[in-house]
Amino acid sequence: MGRIFLIELDGRTYRCRFCDSALALAGDVLSRNFNCGRRRAYLFSNVVNITLGPDEERLMLSGLHTVEDIFCCCCGQILGWKYVIAHDQTQKYKEGKFVLERWRIVEDVAELFNLDARLGSSDAESP
Repeated sequence: MGRIFLIELDGRTYRCRFCDSALALAGDVLSRNFNCGRRRAYLFSNVVNITLGPDEERLMLSGLHTVEDIFCCCCGQILGWKYVIAHDQTQKYKEGKFVLERWRIVEDVAELFNLDARLGSSDAESP
């Protein structure tokens, strides 16, 4: 098997809860109001560092869809699914989009630190 090269993302990202691999940018979230069974999920326009399973017909709350399961390319954990075909005309907007189950991902809030900051002192230096 070959070496895995991960794509790193800059800014606020969503990462795999199990291995911390970058998956998507916060700006790629299309909806936070998706459900998978009894759990919450997010709809994304783009996801990286994944592998896809085979096409599968699945009856979901919104109707029949052809989907591919999404797996983390680093640890192999299932993360959600990709909509390949929506059989209902009202659901066509989902085609080519990705759903990540909320409990399987974590949001990485990159904080900016000033590396040039110096500790200051209000006391005068002693001679």
